[in-house]
Amino acid sequence: MTHQQAASTVNGDTRTRPVLLIADPDENVAGDLADALEREGVAVTNAPDGAQGLLQAGALQPDVVLVAATLPVIGAVDFVRAVRLARAVPVLLGVGEGNADQAVQALAAGAAACVARPYRVPELLPFIHAASPEQRDVLAAGSVELDVRAYQVRVDGRVVHLPLREFELLLYLMRNADRTVTREQIMRHVWHAGAGTSTNTIAVHVKRLRARLGDEDDQLIQTVRGVGYRLVTPVSTT
Repeated sequence: MTHQQAASTVNGDTRTRPVLLIADPDENVAGDLADALEREGVAVTNAPDGAQGLLQAGALQPDVVLVAATLPVIGAVDFVRAVRLARAVPVLLGVGEGNADQAVQALAAGAAACVARPYRVPELLPFIHAASPEQRDVLAAGSVELDVRAYQVRVDGRVVHLPLREFELLLYLMRNADRTVTREQIMRHVWHAGAGTSTNTIAVHVKRLRARLGDEDDQLIQTVRGVGYRLVTPVSTT
């Protein structure tokens, strides 16, 4: 898909589906990803450098921005900083081997997360769907507040930084608040893995997530023995 074709698709969109802006100098990489995401119902436009990316970000008001760590003209870190200063939109950084320094700087500049480049559609879709116009922007459970579009979590008003997988796990649990979800469901929706995959990794991530949220007595994220987990919304006493 060419940049012009993608832009036309977005400009004609009624915003009932999520809009992704890709800022990547590799036309083949960006085009292949755009084609794959269009088949998933995502409206996509491409920008080959940071300068055009910023123009498109202002014109299109995308729901999610994906930027390559190797972005030319305006570098990825400055690009992330500029986009985040303008809007509270989640910005993902596509990284490969040798991009560790850019990843650290981009996260400090406001990037929501780093994703693998070459890009993997299953890794990107949770971010994109979470930012869909049809989704709620903010989810809350007791003192925990999750801002879907900003990819930010707060506990008692304090920002808590979560790794990508823990954020996706918390988002899935909060979207299914007060319902028991099985380990198999979590594997399918968060890890995008099929049956037969070891579920021990879920327990490890739940333990880490509880620690970051201050859920020391497991009252927020409860274990349903032999089944899975349930995120419990505290009952207000006021």
